[in-house]
Amino acid sequence: MLNRWVNKIAIVTGASSGIGAAIAQKLVQGGLIVVGIARRVELIQTISEKLKNAKGKLIPFKADVTKEKDILALFEFVKTKLGPVHVLINNAGITRNTNLSDGDTSKWREILETNVLAPCVTTREAIRVMKKHAIEGQIIHISSVLGHYVAHIPNLNMYPASKFAIRALTETLRQEFLAENVPIRVCTISPGPTDTEINKLHSNNGSFANIIDAMPKLKAEDVADAIVYVLSTPHRVQIQDIMIRPLGEPV
Repeated sequence: MLNRWVNKIAIVTGASSGIGAAIAQKLVQGGLIVVGIARRVELIQTISEKLKNAKGKLIPFKADVTKEKDILALFEFVKTKLGPVHVLINNAGITRNTNLSDGDTSKWREILETNVLAPCVTTREAIRVMKKHAIEGQIIHISSVLGHYVAHIPNLNMYPASKFAIRALTETLRQEFLAENVPIRVCTISPGPTDTEINKLHSNNGSFANIIDAMPKLKAEDVADAIVYVLSTPHRVQIQDIMIRPLGEPV
């Protein structure tokens, strides 16, 4: 399914666990050279070791996506050591336990810097490379069903806004590419509740934890399968947004 991407370079942010780790694994098994980005790079190194006999390769790279200098260092490393990037998957994302009516500004800023500004920086750098090398590349943003509607879940505060923004940025990019006649595809994947580490960050928030625990959930691999599907389609196909929900999700 990923034949045309074999030995091509993919960058996956937030690849140390959950959806990012599942995406990195699927792409490596499909033959891509994946640069996995995270602050907890030792977790990516563990995954890389498990994939040492796979068709492709997972290369760990330590970076904080909210620091532009880290992103620039990442792209310099990829350019000089590996080659031009063909696929970028902006998966890194966070939420914080606060609210809007009496919230913590620093937590709002963390969410926006990680979920919105960081993908803008990585995307800009990837586009520069793809344009320079005339690459028919693919950019994929991981959004959320909460980028389509705001659920009544306590203390999600800035998170839905950040995911709505990702979908708006995807459409903005599509229009820019169209105006410039650039052969790069851009897509958003919007998963519903998924059994990942991000849920544990709200374990001290009883209301949130109870709501999430009661919901059916996707597996990280389900979201990774959607990435494989997008990449497996002919380049003439522009998939803009895929919403994936667990069967029986009540919201």
